[in-house]
Parts: sequence; structure tokens; C-alpha cells
Amino acid sequence: MQTAAEALQDHRLTLAEVLQGLVADGVVPKADADKLVADRRLHRGDHHPLVVVADQKWRSRKPPQKVLSLEWLTEWLAGQTGMEYFHIDPLKINFAAVTDVMSNHYAARFKVLPVQVNTREAVIATAEPYVKEWERELKQMLRLEIRRVIANPLDIGRYQIEFYNLAKSIKGAAQKGGEQRSGIGNFEQLVEIGQTNKQFDANDQHIVHVVDWLWQYAFDQRASDIHMEPRRDVGEVRFRIDGVLHPVYQIPMPVMAGMTSRIKILGRMDVVEKRRPQDGRIKTRTADGQDVELRLSTLPTAFGEKLVMRVFDPEVIVKDFAELGFSEDDKGRWKQMIEQPNGIILVTGPTGSGKTTTLYSTLKTIATPEVNVCTIEDPIEMIEPAFNQMQVQSAIELGFAEGVRALMRQDPDIIMVGEIRDIETAEMAVQAALTGHLVFSTLHTNDAASAITRLLELGAPPYLLNSTILGVMAQRLVRTLCRHCKEKTPYEGAREGELSWEEFVAPWKAKRPAHVYRAVGCLECRNTGYLGRIGLYEILLLTPEIKRLINAEADVAKIRELAYKEGMKPLRISGAMKVAMGLTTLEEVLKVAPPPGQA
Repeated sequence: MQTAAEALQDHRLTLAEVLQGLVADGVVPKADADKLVADRRLHRGDHHPLVVVADQKWRSRKPPQKVLSLEWLTEWLAGQTGMEYFHIDPLKINFAAVTDVMSNHYAARFKVLPVQVNTREAVIATAEPYVKEWERELKQMLRLEIRRVIANPLDIGRYQIEFYNLAKSIKGAAQKGGEQRSGIGNFEQLVEIGQTNKQFDANDQHIVHVVDWLWQYAFDQRASDIHMEPRRDVGEVRFRIDGVLHPVYQIPMPVMAGMTSRIKILGRMDVVEKRRPQDGRIKTRTADGQDVELRLSTLPTAFGEKLVMRVFDPEVIVKDFAELGFSEDDKGRWKQMIEQPNGIILVTGPTGSGKTTTLYSTLKTIATPEVNVCTIEDPIEMIEPAFNQMQVQSAIELGFAEGVRALMRQDPDIIMVGEIRDIETAEMAVQAALTGHLVFSTLHTNDAASAITRLLELGAPPYLLNSTILGVMAQRLVRTLCRHCKEKTPYEGAREGELSWEEFVAPWKAKRPAHVYRAVGCLECRNTGYLGRIGLYEILLLTPEIKRLINAEADVAKIRELAYKEGMKPLRISGAMKVAMGLTTLEEVLKVAPPPGQA
């Protein structure tokens, strides 16, 4: 791409150079390249040549004829120049360390961005492979080896602004909070601070900026939860994405204390009280105007207040049944239950298995203007205008049982009880169902059949359960394979130490697929191989035959066995079907789905 004469001097990459290289590689027709060079003469701009080419949305002439995206072109340029390609993933970059390598002005002047630094070398991202004058200067100033890597020019420009602004805000906040000892946090100090009302200025502009950045960043990364965790010296920020926690950033403790105060003020929580757990909620908007709700929870720990924010996106929490992962058979069995005029429908599974999303999505589909839908929750997960929602208030002895009793006087058609935890709530749910209401609720059991025995253990009379329960659905969430990079591979049986397909689906003898897909990893899924999650479902319908088994001596194994004979698919078989469809992997299913009959 470069002549011998050009190699002797620094110069910025030109459009002609890029197009010449693409034509030489047989990726772009010469006629198209010549036309673009001619067009560029008509209007001068400061756009990087790779951006100009990417804007054409050309397809490569080489199989598999991929679109020449900016990332593809950046990787191609790295190969052409013999430099390493680097994708800037802000989740993996220590902003504070890299922004100390050079000033914002210096980075902007040469359009470079430090991305890694250690005691031996500094890694600098650039989109200008032939501009090298800064490398010699920087090596002398830092007394470190400099390793140049090629990165997307738009990412370099964007993160140059974000990284330096964020680092500036955190440093500014830390300096203002300097009078507070960074070791805030052992329990005695925590009590003292709460008593003396001495706190960081939560409305400081630096703090406001860092909190706004944190939220926007979490929304961009599809985080379902934001964890702010105080440690001895620094605060740790982590995001849960597709069920897995990722470390994001370490923040000085005084700054984290200020951020926590800022968020508590916005969530209408008691800022001074740091010794008791508290709950709150905030409604905000993303950059593109989408409403997002945050549910806040604080917890006093050894080093300060831990804050967890659960992110509720209205678009995510209400989905149709196909998006949730229901098969046609699952959908038919579920609709058979929810279309009944009265009775109890239970959803079971551990925390974070998607029960709330399933219930909200179901209620949304049946909450027509002709019916009155009332819920009692702890806490209200998501404000939904179509429902009448009430929150449990333990301080005034308004629990689930009292809430259901109050709702019964509100002329409801459909009632959703957040969770059945005790015999009082179970009895009220049964009474509501007996008096002609459709009741939805959740339980924490491993599978559908165990929900029946759990209610019997709580003390619910078997004859009342037989009269009211319509069915039980157990569910889990598994990560779905990234559609951009998943790779088809022949299914050759188990590798060493793994279950074979036959062992995996026994005794159902589900047909072994000729091919399965494996996780690969690309930029879209942050090299995890997975993007998003989908549900696995086990739906137990209470038929007359199963009702005969529900008595004081009920055997969960017998209930489960009969349900299987009547067509209930266990969670693992639901997972196997999704593996055969290329939606997930055996490893993901094995993580969450117990073997049939061993739940």
C-alpha cells in the first residue's frame, strides 16, 4: 500500500491508498474505486478514508461477499500494514490508568488513544498507521515501550472524548471529596457518618456526570443489573449482561459514596440512613428517548453501602410468547390455562429465571379493557398502566395475604400475587380462586411437580388445591448463541467427560441432531459467543388423573411421572429442543436444567 519513498516520511492515510489496496486484493472493482476518488475531489472533508469507504456499503467481491463494514475495513488495514488489530471494548479498559499516559490534547492532536498500560509498555490505538512522529516522543516521555495497534477510527474519536471526560470528572470529584478519608467504610465509621450527617456533595457536577455516564453505559451494554460495591480502597462497578457479571470500572471510594448519595436522592431514599437496607426506584430515559425504570436496593456492608440497580426496559419485560421461547406445544398448554375464568396458575423457578417477565407478558395479553387486573408485589417490578399495582409494606403490616384480602374488595377479575411464601397467602389465593377469580403467583421450587408438594408442606388442604390449581409452569433462562458468529458443527457425540446426546435426553429418546451450533465469539457478543437469553419451560396441567394423586401423602415422583406420560416435557428436553434448533448449546442447558426426575 505504500511506496518506498512514502515509507520514509510520516503521512496520513489517503482514500486513494485504501482503494488501491482494496482493488489489488480483488475486494472492490477498479471502476467503483475510481468513481469514489473522483467524487471525493468535489467535496473535501475531515472523514477518515475507512469511514468514507464503509459509507458506500459495498459488498466484497470475494466469497462470502460480506458487507465492507468499518470493523471489517479496520481489520483489513491492520493486515495490510502488518500491525495488530484491536477492538476497543470499554468494559475491558482501565480509564484512569490509560488517560494518565498522555493528555487529552495530545491524544486529539494525533488522533490516538491509549488502551492498555503496564510497567513495561503502553498500547496505543491509532487509525493512521503511517503517522509515527508521536511514537518517538512518547517513548522518551514515558520511558516505556510503545506498541501501536490499529483500531476503528470512529471508536477512537468517541472513546477519546468519553474516557478523558470521565477521568476528569472522577478526578475532580475525588479532589473535592479529599477531606473524606478514602477508607470510609468500616462499620464504626459508617455509623458515625450517618449520625453526624456528614456527606459528599451528591449534586456536584462531576458526580452528576459520572452517574449519567454509568446509566447510559449500562443501557448501551444491555445490562440487566448495575452493582456498585464498596471495597477497602476502591469501589467496584459491575454489570450483569445475559446473566453473567462483568467488572466495569474501579472508582475511588469518596466518589462512589457521592454517586450512591446522588442515586439515593433521585430514588427518594433516606440519604443519611446508611445502616439499614433501603429500596427505591427511578425512571429515566435513554439517549434515544426510550423510558427505562431502575429499581434500587442498598445494603450496608463492611466497607460502606452496596447499591444494586435492576434495569427494567418496558420493551424487554413485555414480549410475545415466541420471543420468550415458548414452543407451539408450550404455547398451547399455557393458553389452555390462562383462558380459564378462575383458578390458580403458578410459575416456579429460582431468582433471575424470568418469572416476572413471563407473568407481565401474560397479564399484558389478557388485560383487556373489559377486565380488572390487580397485582400485589414486593416490590413492584415495573409500572404498567394497564394494571392496578400495590406494593407490600411490611412496616404497616401490609403483606401478601393482607394485600389479597384488600384486592378482593376491589372487584378484580385477575389477581397477581408476587409470591406465595406462607400458609396465609396460600389460603387467600385459594379463597380468591374459589370465589371466581383467576390468580397468578410464583413459588421458588426446582420443577413444576414440586410446587404442588410445597403448597401441601405449607399446610394448604389437598381438596382445596384440587379445586383451584389449573397448572404449574417451571422455567429457566439460558443464553442464546450469537446469530452473527455461531458456527454449525456436525454432532459427533460427547467429548471426554461430557454427556452423550442419548444420556442428555434419556429416557425421552429425542432424535439426535445431525448438526449443532457452537459458540465462537465476535464483536457483536463481546467475544462470549452468546447474545441475549431465552426461556426453557416445563408446563404441568392438573388433569383429573393428576388430581387423584394430590392428597396428604402425595408423592412428587409419582405426580411427575404421570405428568410426563400426559405430555409434559421436562426442562432438559425443552433445552434439548432449543439446542437442536441452533438457539443454544448443551453446556448452557446443563448449567440450569436438572436431570428429569432429579429436580
